[in-house]
Amino acid sequence: MAERVAIVTGGLRGLGQAMALGLAAAGHRVLAVGHIADDVEPMRIAAHDRGIPESALLPAVADIRDPEACTALVDRACNRLGGIHILVNNAGLTFTTISPDKFRRPSPQSFWECGDTLVQSVMDTNFTAADRMARRVAPLLLAQGWGRIVNVTTKLDTMNRPGSSPYGPSKAALEMATEIRAKELDGTGVTANIVNPGAGANTPGMAEEWRTGSRNGSMPPLLEPDEMVAPLLFVVSDAAGGINGFRFDANTWDRASPPELAARRNGRPAGFVLHDAAPWDAVPARAG
Repeated sequence: MAERVAIVTGGLRGLGQAMALGLAAAGHRVLAVGHIADDVEPMRIAAHDRGIPESALLPAVADIRDPEACTALVDRACNRLGGIHILVNNAGLTFTTISPDKFRRPSPQSFWECGDTLVQSVMDTNFTAADRMARRVAPLLLAQGWGRIVNVTTKLDTMNRPGSSPYGPSKAALEMATEIRAKELDGTGVTANIVNPGAGANTPGMAEEWRTGSRNGSMPPLLEPDEMVAPLLFVVSDAAGGINGFRFDANTWDRASPPELAARRNGRPAGFVLHDAAPWDAVPARAG
């Protein structure tokens, strides 16, 4: 795999940390962006423990809800790391931020219970910031004729589940944006795809009630963050150059198979399709 430069938002903890470390361990240079300064030192320790040199992973603290911060991050990747080839839009406010008592409530939180500030913050973080980052990096990727935009959305039946607002709508916007970008980028050497957990993830933002339920079997198993790395590394590889506009779920990725075969079994078109939609072999027009 060629050495390239990646930006990973939400990259200092949870899924983002795992993906940033995975990219760096694979030989890429990574700007790992988070909004909590206290996450920087644990990230540096995690990188050191994995034998990742300091020159390969640059932690950054920024509020990507600020347009100027997004511009500064792209400039920093270019100036400090030598360019930009891969963007992973992972940053997001999850259910435990939106409804901290989600697993203790007798019924889901309704949309009318959400305040204006909460809704705006979720939309700004989960969709608008990802949109800004993509719009800033796209001209650079197009100019060099190679690039990967990877978005982290969520399961379709999570987006429309009662009590999912505004998380579901924010991820639905990013899902549709991925489909549109894939069509507009077709044939340019730049792709837009989705890598999802496919299940609840064992991250700092996940409610302890889910962790407890997962351990005792009353709730589905939680995905470990490192499970995101295998599908991500394939999607950003040269081997995936013809794969554009697809979604891959980490919890069903077959790590025992070669990446190309795992992707063929796992991939589904991005966007709002039936849950049993055919894999990409049945939709050659989108497969490249």
